[in-house]
Amino acid sequence: GGTVPPLLNVEKLQTFFRTREGVLHALEGVSFEVREREVLGVVGESGCGKSVTASSILRILPTTASIESGSIMYRCRDGAVVDLAEVDPKGQFIRGIRGSDISMVFQEPMTAFSPVHTIGNQITEVLRLHHDCSKSDARSQAIEMLRQVGMPNPERRIDAYPFQLSGGMRQRAMIAMALVCKPRLLIADEPTTALDVTIEAQILQLMQDLQHSMGMAIMIITHDLSVIAEMAKWVLVMYLGEDVEYASVHDLFKDPKHPYTR
Repeated sequence: GGTVPPLLNVEKLQTFFRTREGVLHALEGVSFEVREREVLGVVGESGCGKSVTASSILRILPTTASIESGSIMYRCRDGAVVDLAEVDPKGQFIRGIRGSDISMVFQEPMTAFSPVHTIGNQITEVLRLHHDCSKSDARSQAIEMLRQVGMPNPERRIDAYPFQLSGGMRQRAMIAMALVCKPRLLIADEPTTALDVTIEAQILQLMQDLQHSMGMAIMIITHDLSVIAEMAKWVLVMYLGEDVEYASVHDLFKDPKHPYTR
């Protein structure tokens, strides 16, 4: 029968923030889909709602924010389709999805890691939370993952604290933590903003390699069109909380429709 439904299908998503000044419409009805094993680029300047979109999907919005309307249909591993906009943000279900099915990489790895635990501790904790495995088993998987993300000398580095690593190495450790449970979708929110260009190129290459070898989908959020051109197959252009353009990378670069995109 027909085509497989997308991994993630977001329809007319509206997320509002309640502030003292009133209600801020962060997302004004955003729609897009992410298909299995494909890369969607989400582009726009800061404040346009790109990160709010990611936080809405994972239901990690601050308490002042809420999803007003729209749906986030996620196709689970067993084929069942669940609206993530409807699930309890503190419940068991979304906690099972977060990190194991859908993982996120942030722009600043210092926010993703606890400063008081070694990176190894934190990566093995994610593993043991979602998979039933022994400490030593989790440790060897963590070392292997650090090796895959190009961390030199992972057997030693696994016991480092985040502050002992350079920015590029911290970024790699964060990607390792996001990927250790082999998620089906990786949401990368400005994953290379804090890095210099040579490391940025390495990290993007790494994400592409892992995407192919692990067969996962990626939603990459950035304000840098060159990153999109390099990585993505589909592009969503956001402007002031709205989706102003949604097209294949090829069409977008050849013939941008919206004046903002141009």
